[in-house]
Amino acid sequence: MTEKTSTRAYRSALRTEQAAETRRRVLEAAAACFAEQGYAGTSLPQIGARAGVSTETVKANGPKRNLLLAAFEQAFAGAEGDELIADSEEGRRIIGIRDPELLLRTGAELVAAANARTSTLWTELLSAANADAEIAAALAALLDRRRQDYLGVARLLMERGIARADLDADVAAAVLSFAWSPESHQQLVLQSGWDMPRYERWLVDAARRLLG
Repeated sequence: MTEKTSTRAYRSALRTEQAAETRRRVLEAAAACFAEQGYAGTSLPQIGARAGVSTETVKANGPKRNLLLAAFEQAFAGAEGDELIADSEEGRRIIGIRDPELLLRTGAELVAAANARTSTLWTELLSAANADAEIAAALAALLDRRRQDYLGVARLLMERGIARADLDADVAAAVLSFAWSPESHQQLVLQSGWDMPRYERWLVDAARRLLG
């Protein structure tokens, strides 16, 4: 590789890295604006001001509906995309935990933290889906991935003896998805004033009571 080729490759890699960092900031700003001001009440210039970039840069990462969806994915899972949580590095780490009680607690902690980052944003996503067919379609795909993730969790808990082995896995997944939903964080933490340790304990206890 010549020096000129090496320089071009370096500059290209640097631009890619800078673009990824800019997008991350735009999505973080979008998530904050949507959560604080609502989807309808948020403008692209407001997102740009929060991210410290121009409105044109925000538009280049948009449109607005895509910012909402990507902001939710990044806030919930740490990255954009349609990867199942079970296939992520963190998901594989938790699946590899052999101790059943530690597995349940660690899974509950992961969900609690994700819900804390996204419960208000989740409400905006549901609301926006009622008025936008493209958001509704993306939400349907997201909910399908969520069902797949919880089905995997339910089967894992049944295998490890935390959930009853005679349960219907689909029913167990639906019950756990309901109990561990972002709405549970909204009602128990944001509305009832629970702290996060108490919320995490409740998620663990709810799984035991409902599935055990």
